[in-house]
Amino acid sequence: MTSLRALFIGGTGTISSACVQRAVEAGFDVTILNRGVGTSWSPHSAAKVLTADIRDVQAVREVLGRQTFDVVADFIAFLPEHVRADIELFTGITGQYLFISSASAYQTPPARLPIVESTPLRNPQWQYSRDKIACEDELVRAYRETGFPMTIVRPSHTYARTSVPLIGDRTALQRMRNGLPVIVHGDGTSLWTLTHHHDFAVAFTGLLANPQAIGDSFHITSDEVLSWNQVYTMLATALGVQPRLVHVPSHVIAQELPHFGPGLLGDKAHSMVFDNSKIKAVVPGFCATIPFARGAREIAEWNAAQPDGFGLDEDLSAAFDALAERFGDPAQ
Repeated sequence: MTSLRALFIGGTGTISSACVQRAVEAGFDVTILNRGVGTSWSPHSAAKVLTADIRDVQAVREVLGRQTFDVVADFIAFLPEHVRADIELFTGITGQYLFISSASAYQTPPARLPIVESTPLRNPQWQYSRDKIACEDELVRAYRETGFPMTIVRPSHTYARTSVPLIGDRTALQRMRNGLPVIVHGDGTSLWTLTHHHDFAVAFTGLLANPQAIGDSFHITSDEVLSWNQVYTMLATALGVQPRLVHVPSHVIAQELPHFGPGLLGDKAHSMVFDNSKIKAVVPGFCATIPFARGAREIAEWNAAQPDGFGLDEDLSAAFDALAERFGDPAQ
């Protein structure tokens, strides 16, 4: 029996690396296409690797030659022009094209929970999300007008051992480890969903070459819902420390640390809970099985093993100190 052929554009990022691994395990003949530089994860040993910049259509055509694929999945399309180029490039040579969108494209703040796939798409705070919406619009139009066999996938906050889901990333983790206060947006009680990349990959692989997925959209998340206070506390427990949480209004963080503003005000500041009934109906048996308490241990262990330790951005740490002094409890 001939294996189904899948082309993964990217293939070495947090999400895509796990999807490549799962697809290989599921029996797909996987090819990875990327520039071969700046990869977060090494290419899977069982995957073929082609080197080209997906933004250079002619170079991609040359490395692909006359190959055809049952599935093409693009993990690094962010702008509508990226999607338009993909539609032109892959029309007629793939049976399915999967676009990795974002759950941050959903109405923000949401009018009601849980989020379902029919929840409106609108995010006035984050350009990244608006660009993903524009990409989806291109694909929906192509499907309706020409039958382009697209599938839209919306991850929410998907992490791996190399990811720290805190404001400040590894700097926040190091501060926690050192007994210093860490900044939590709002009062820490808004609800959030963290999905391990291996759980995401199980559902994603179930969509590959699945005729029920053509022309449709799906989000893929864990069913575990945590407050941000719980997220910080679980990471502290994994580090073996007691957390010193300082709650700061989200708009203040966005003002003082503008780099974090769009992703905070346009995503993390709002409770986001998802109904995964649709993906479970199309991928029978899917259920996220890795709780964040386990994921937090993976994060702590991986960072402890790095040559540079947990890493610390001194300027960012100083900014956290200033916020902690303004909003922290003097008794702590």
